[in-house]
Amino acid sequence: MNDLFFEEAYGKLYERMEHGVCEEFVFQSAYGEVRHLFIKREIPMLIHGERWYDAITPYGYGGPRIIRCATGCHSDLVTDFELAFREYCKDQRIVSEFVRFHPIFDNARDFSNCYEVTFQRETVGTTLAGFDDPVASEFSKSARKTLRRALNAGVTCRITVAPGDLQRFKEIYYETMSRVHADAYYFFDDDYFDNCLLKFADKIVLAEAIYEGQVIAAELHFLYEGIMHTHLSGTVHDFHQLSPIYVLQYGAVRWGKENGVKLIHTGGGRTNDAEDPLYKFKKKFGQHTGFRFYTGRKIWNAEIYGELCKKSRATAGEPFFPAYRANASKQLSSV
Repeated sequence: MNDLFFEEAYGKLYERMEHGVCEEFVFQSAYGEVRHLFIKREIPMLIHGERWYDAITPYGYGGPRIIRCATGCHSDLVTDFELAFREYCKDQRIVSEFVRFHPIFDNARDFSNCYEVTFQRETVGTTLAGFDDPVASEFSKSARKTLRRALNAGVTCRITVAPGDLQRFKEIYYETMSRVHADAYYFFDDDYFDNCLLKFADKIVLAEAIYEGQVIAAELHFLYEGIMHTHLSGTVHDFHQLSPIYVLQYGAVRWGKENGVKLIHTGGGRTNDAEDPLYKFKKKFGQHTGFRFYTGRKIWNAEIYGELCKKSRATAGEPFFPAYRANASKQLSSV
């Protein structure tokens, strides 16, 4: 089990955004090996005059993963990992943890006895390895019709591997985020994009929809060991009627098929609703491929967690986790 999201360099991309430090806990025993990448965040409240921390998965997916396991020792490995990580959290003053498990590798199943695991939503993929013609097999009939119309109108797709510049992409992305009133968190700054190019240049695939010589839509993908993750995307509002996103999906599939890509994973919707419009749209390009996305919660220090909730005046039954960050999160979302 390996993917970009499990790389320490990827986690470090989000240290400044999450106001924390990326760390990896490695557990090894006779039963096997578990690796766990997370961001350790300082909690902005003192309890008993001491500083405390919590942990969160870097943006995207991740969670603990089993690297190797002796035959018949799965439950023993997970149990011993939990005990060891509990001691680590005690030493590091980590109070709680929020995990976004990887839907493709389904590591939520492996650690369901360790965390409070909750199903969130379906995610969508386009399978390339299993079909001679993924467009014919995975795209819906309506998507293929819209695609033909866009291509006939003159929209084309340009694929660039390891782009040297993301300026036009950023302009389109920021315009799109403003138009959909996205949370401030999603307005990644110049440093973020510069670091993406610096650390993952050879793993970045940029797809651009071109019309009459100008870029009217773009998608940024991460490519890692045969899996292409759609990371960020945007469309110029004035050209929305040309359906450039359909051409981007088509271009990515064609390029991926020619270059040994097995799967394009586009993620899920904006909400957990099965009728979420974004999820329904993505499903047009992955009729036969879907994955289940789970999150995990864990309170490693119940006493301090309770004290933090009292100090932050977290309401009973607060759905946000950890509850003591709920008010700050709501303020951030309103920016």
